[in-house]
Amino acid sequence: MSRKILVTSALPYANGSIHLGHLVEYIQTDIWVRFQKMQGHTCHYVCADDTHGTPIMLRAEKEGITPEELIARVWQEHYDDFKAFHVEFDHYGSTNSKATQVFSNTIYGKLKTAGLIAQRSIEQFYDPLKQMFLPDRFIKGECPKCGANDQYGDNCEVCGAAYTPAEVKNPYSAVSGAKPEMRESVHYFFKLSDPSCQKFLQDWTTGKLTKEPPLQAEAANKMQEWLGEAGDNKLTDWDISRDAPYFGFEIPDATGKYFYVWLDAPVGYMGSFQALCEKESLSFDEYWKVGSKTELYHFIGKDILYFHALFWPAMLQHAGYRTPTKLFAHGFLTVNGEKMSKSRGTFITAKSYIDAGLNPEYLRYYYATKLNGSMEDIDLNLEDFVAKVNSDLIGKYVNIASRASGFIHRLYDGEIARKETQRDFATWDATSILHEARSGNTNSLPTLLGLLRGDAKEIALSYEFRDYGKAIRRIMERADLVNKVYDAFKPWEAAKTNKNLAGEICVASLEAFRLLTIYLSPVLPKLAGNAFEFLNLPKQNWPDVNSQLRLGHKINEYKHLMTRLDPKQIEAMVVANQENLKPMPETHSPTRHTEAQQHAITPIADTISIDDFSKIDLRVAKIINAEHVEGAEKLLKLTLDIGEEKPRTVFAGIKSAYDPAKLIGRMTVMVANLAPRKMKFGMSEGMVLAASGDAPGLFILSPDDGAQAGMKVK
Repeated sequence: MSRKILVTSALPYANGSIHLGHLVEYIQTDIWVRFQKMQGHTCHYVCADDTHGTPIMLRAEKEGITPEELIARVWQEHYDDFKAFHVEFDHYGSTNSKATQVFSNTIYGKLKTAGLIAQRSIEQFYDPLKQMFLPDRFIKGECPKCGANDQYGDNCEVCGAAYTPAEVKNPYSAVSGAKPEMRESVHYFFKLSDPSCQKFLQDWTTGKLTKEPPLQAEAANKMQEWLGEAGDNKLTDWDISRDAPYFGFEIPDATGKYFYVWLDAPVGYMGSFQALCEKESLSFDEYWKVGSKTELYHFIGKDILYFHALFWPAMLQHAGYRTPTKLFAHGFLTVNGEKMSKSRGTFITAKSYIDAGLNPEYLRYYYATKLNGSMEDIDLNLEDFVAKVNSDLIGKYVNIASRASGFIHRLYDGEIARKETQRDFATWDATSILHEARSGNTNSLPTLLGLLRGDAKEIALSYEFRDYGKAIRRIMERADLVNKVYDAFKPWEAAKTNKNLAGEICVASLEAFRLLTIYLSPVLPKLAGNAFEFLNLPKQNWPDVNSQLRLGHKINEYKHLMTRLDPKQIEAMVVANQENLKPMPETHSPTRHTEAQQHAITPIADTISIDDFSKIDLRVAKIINAEHVEGAEKLLKLTLDIGEEKPRTVFAGIKSAYDPAKLIGRMTVMVANLAPRKMKFGMSEGMVLAASGDAPGLFILSPDDGAQAGMKVK
C-alpha cells in the first residue's frame, strides 16, 4: 500500500561549514528517502538552514555585513555542499522565512491561550560595552573547579565540569572583553513543568499514545532518565525568549523580546514544508493536522534528542498540531577512532573533500556500511575507507560489468542473445550454486538470479529499518558470488569453443549486475544512473527486480563507472585540513614531529631598515566585488575600496583558494603604492597580502574588527 511520508533532517546552523560529521545524518536520511521513493511511496524530504541567534548577529557584525547577507551566503554554501554529495531535498529553505515566523507566532499564541506561557524576571550577565545580555557561551573566565583559564560560562573543556556563569571566576565578555555586570530582565517561559505537559510526555515517549513507540529503545531510556516516573515532575520550564539586540523573530506582544532560536528552529520544518506545498500544490494540513494519516519522521543527532523528544512534541501537542511518527537519532562520527581534529587534519569539511577530487559516493557507501539504525557512534577509518571502496565497489560490483560487457559486444555486437531461463531450485543456496557452477551445471545461472531476486525483501527491510550495513553486507556477498560463478565457468575459454555458453554466462552476469544496481541505488544514485545508462535502461525502481534484460536488448559500450580510490588523495586531503600546527620538541612522538615538519616556516629574509619598510604604504581595503577572470587559471579580479573616490582593481592569484562570492564584503590588506602593472587581462593597481607555506593553503590577511577602509597599516 502506498504511503505518504514527510521526512526532515536537523537544520544545520548558518554559522559554519558542513563537515563530514554533519554528512552522516544527511546521507543517512537521503538513502532512506530514496529507498521510499523507489518503493513507489509519496515521500517529501525538506530541510532548512537554522539562521537565528546571537552568534549569527555577531559574526555578521564582525564581517561588516547584515545578518541577512551572511545567512544568504552560508545558505548557498550549505546547499552546494549537500548537492555535491547527492543529498536531494524536495525543498531546502531557511528559518528566516515568513512562513516560519507565522507558524512560530501561531504556536506561541496557542500555548499562551492554553496558559502555558509564563513571564519571570531572571538575572543574567550583561556586557556594558556591547549593551547586550550574554548567552552562557559568551561568558569566559576561570573554571571554578580546576582553575583553568579561558573556559566557557557553562562548562570547562579541561576538566569537563559543568556550572553556571555566576560561578565562573574573573568572568569577561567573549564579545568585547569587558567585565560583565549582573542585570535583571523579564523572560518568557514555556511551562514544561505543567502537569499536562508532564503527563503527555510520559505517555508519548513510552509509546502509549501511538501505534508504535516514537523513539528508539536507547532514546526512550534516556527520556525516562530526564522525565522520571509518573508524578516525579522533573521537568523545569523552558526559557523561550532573548533580549534585544538579537537576530530572530520578535515576540508578537513583547517589544524588544525575541524567540530563542530553539523555538523557531524546529518550526522551520513546518515553514520549509509550507514552501514545498505552495510550489507543488500540496495540502499542509494533510501532513500536520491532528489525526493525520500521513507519516512524519525526524532524523537527528543524539545531541539534540532532548529538544526533539521533549520540547518539540510538547509544543506541537499543546498548539493543536500532530506529533512526529518517529524520531531517528544517530551517533557521532569519529575519524581513525578519535574525535575530529583540526590539528590532525581530520576535521574535514564537505568542500575540502570535494576539492581533493574524491568521489562523494565513496563516502556515501562507506557510511552506509557503518550505519545500523542505532544511536552508536560510527568511525571513519581512513585506511579501511580506501580498502573497502576499492575491494567492494571496484573489485566486486563494478568488476561484474567491466568483464562481462566485452564478451557481449565481441560475440553478439552488444545484444542480449540469450533469454533468461526461469528456474526455481529452492534448496540451492549460495554454496550449492557455486558448487554446481564449478561442476559446469548451467542451471546454476538462472538459480543464481533467482537467489538475487529473492533477496529483495530482506534488503528492503534492512533499508526500511535503517540497517544499511546489513543491506550492504548482503549485496556484497552476492556480488562476490556472481564473480566466483563467472570465474567458475571461465567464459574467456568457453568463447573459443562454445559461443552460446559464453554468452549465457555473460548475460546472467549482466542481469545480476542490474539487480545489484537496483539494490545499491539509494546509496549510490549517480553510479546507479551511469550503470543503467550503460545497460541502456531507464532508471529502475524496486518493482523492476521482477523484470529482466529482454532478448534482443542492446547494451551500450562499457565505460569506466568508477575509478579506484588512491590513498594519496586521502593523505593530501588530511594535509589540506591541518590547522594551527606548532613545531614539537624532538622528544615528542614521530607522528607529532612529522606533523610539525609540514608547517616548517620559510627562512626569514635579509634584514631591512625601518626606512625601507616605511616606503610600503599598506592600507585596509574592503572587497566590494570579486569575480573570475576569463582565461586565467589562477587569478581573481578584485574591486577594492581603500577610501579613495574611485575603487581600485587588483588581479590576485588566489583563485585556487577562494570562491569569489565569498570574498565580497570582506576586509583585507593591500599594498597601495605599488606601481600599476599592465596585465593581459587589464591594469592591476596594487597587491593584496596573503599568507602561505609549504603545505597546501593560501590565506588572505584580514584586519581586526573595527578597521575601516583606507586606514594605514603601520
